[in-house]
Amino acid sequence: MTGQIHSIQTLGATDGPGVRFTIFTSGCPLRCACCHNPDTWEQGGTETDASELIKKAERYREYFGDTGGITVSGGEPLMQAGFVTEIFKLAKEKGINTCLDTSGCVLNDEVKALLEVTDLVMLDIKYTTAEDYRKYVGCEFSLVLEFLEYLQRAGKRTWIRQVIIPGLNDNEDNIVRLRDLIRSNSVVEKAELLPFKKLCEVKYENLGLEFPLKDTPEPKPQQMAELRVKLNSN
Repeated sequence: MTGQIHSIQTLGATDGPGVRFTIFTSGCPLRCACCHNPDTWEQGGTETDASELIKKAERYREYFGDTGGITVSGGEPLMQAGFVTEIFKLAKEKGINTCLDTSGCVLNDEVKALLEVTDLVMLDIKYTTAEDYRKYVGCEFSLVLEFLEYLQRAGKRTWIRQVIIPGLNDNEDNIVRLRDLIRSNSVVEKAELLPFKKLCEVKYENLGLEFPLKDTPEPKPQQMAELRVKLNSN
């Protein structure tokens, strides 16, 4: 089976546990204000066969160790769920760990089949209110909550990530809501708060697009440390 990919990163250290071979798919239905990969929004990337991706990944297998493996990110990989399922099936046949990096904006039978061959889900929960999701993401927060509820019912290992954006979600109320959401879902093993970055501005310029958050500052390390303490407090 073939699908459309944007790029590949070998020996990645931030896309799941251990060292990862990360595949970035093309196509995303969301238009997040903080998106750092606007070049993955549209479908039409490089047409690639799933088996060829596994062959490439195997070249780096000696670096995976006991915890590394393959991560599929995007874009939004759920837009090509059948293709990603084929990648993960082939990976599982080779004994390679599989990780899905997703916004959780789609849940259907095809996505459920994908989750059956997924070892770990990294779920990006961007905000904790429906209003913010509509305004800054372009989808309903209820879709993400439904996705997380399904992960809980399926007993699927889950990590949650949130990018902290000054003036949008860097407040205590958001962190408390996120903390409560995490604690109400036992499948969540880990939660990460990541600082908003503006390195993507050049991508927007090259695409002739305006970066919605160009005037938003990056959070300071001290602020990030305080929010992480709050997230993990009782």
